[in-house]
Amino acid sequence: MKKDTIIIGTRSSKLALWQADYVMDCLQKKYPELHVEKKLMTTKGDKILDAPLAKIGGKGLFTKELEQDMLAGGIDIAVHSLKDMPTEVPDGLIITAITKRYDPGDAFVSNKAASLAELPQGAVVGTSSLRRKAQLLHARPDLVVKDLRGNVNTRLRKLDAGEYDAAVLAVAGLRRLGFGDRITEVLPKSMILPAVGQGALAIEAREDDAETRELVTFLNDEATVACAKAERAFLARVEGGCQVPVGVYATPEDSGLHVEAVIASLDGKRLYRDHVSGQVKDAETIGTQLADKLLDMGGIDIMHEIGLLLDRK
Repeated sequence: MKKDTIIIGTRSSKLALWQADYVMDCLQKKYPELHVEKKLMTTKGDKILDAPLAKIGGKGLFTKELEQDMLAGGIDIAVHSLKDMPTEVPDGLIITAITKRYDPGDAFVSNKAASLAELPQGAVVGTSSLRRKAQLLHARPDLVVKDLRGNVNTRLRKLDAGEYDAAVLAVAGLRRLGFGDRITEVLPKSMILPAVGQGALAIEAREDDAETRELVTFLNDEATVACAKAERAFLARVEGGCQVPVGVYATPEDSGLHVEAVIASLDGKRLYRDHVSGQVKDAETIGTQLADKLLDMGGIDIMHEIGLLLDRK
């Protein structure tokens, strides 16, 4: 029997709901006869807001509960920010589509300075990301970078209350929620490389649910998939999650891919950065090669220092 209903699992934050609504609208336009529902859920990452992400464990903080419900048959698909997804997907599930990437950049938001360069010495900058913190401190070691958790609205409210002189958030999240006018400066990628998959959405389904998977394949963007493969292969090689100061960014280049990545120490004092290019069909190999390159440059020492054991077989 042809599937007539799809239930989308989503977190209940405004950004997560925007993402689920986007996929819902795409499905309803493509299949007018299809009934699409949303099921709102709360994840561990949503519940614990008084501790840095690094301290509560980075992997699966915003995905696990949705995945468990999907495996149990409570939902058909889950919509995630690709950057929130661990590199290993649970048995029985599969990323069945990755949408076209929106702006992957990081935004500097401030009521006190027109750019990061204009922030005074010792200014307080808020971010929940060690990746951003390490690269910010590498560029501006004088800054005081403090943890800033919560959804986009909460972070902006704390900034406006004067708790921080500036904050760094994802460009995509701000623009999708209508806060594009709050962006003071899009930080150059020469300073801060984005997170794996930043700006793209991942649609996850049960591996054995062929009908649902077929229904959402039209949302797959091949260029973004190739970039995501390279970036996720890099991250898998260095075994990083939210709690690791790693940035990586793949871009299409003629008929191939260009991938740039960084591994930085938590204080930003040591930073290893390089790039590799190759063919699209070798996307995962390129990502792995670049990871090995940065680990050999000194990145592996940083990874060991922050308590990760690497299997370099």
